[in-house]
Amino acid sequence: MVKLYDGETGTALGRISDEQFTFLEDHLEEESGEDQDYYFSAATIDALEEEGADAELVALLRQALGDREGVELRWERAD
Repeated sequence: MVKLYDGETGTALGRISDEQFTFLEDHLEEESGEDQDYYFSAATIDALEEEGADAELVALLRQALGDREGVELRWERAD
């Protein structure tokens, strides 16, 4: 499992499965091998949905975005 946090506020947003996280890794760009955050906009989430992201992941990302133009989400592996 992977925990997601709002990069701006530090608020815990929820957990995603290893499979969901692998999907994000495969479809998003990382700045480096140590990078532990991703930036999402509505367009990014729409593109992930079109690429086959599951409904639960899409719903979590849309909830995290809320009415903002974009959100940076930080992740960490859950024990």
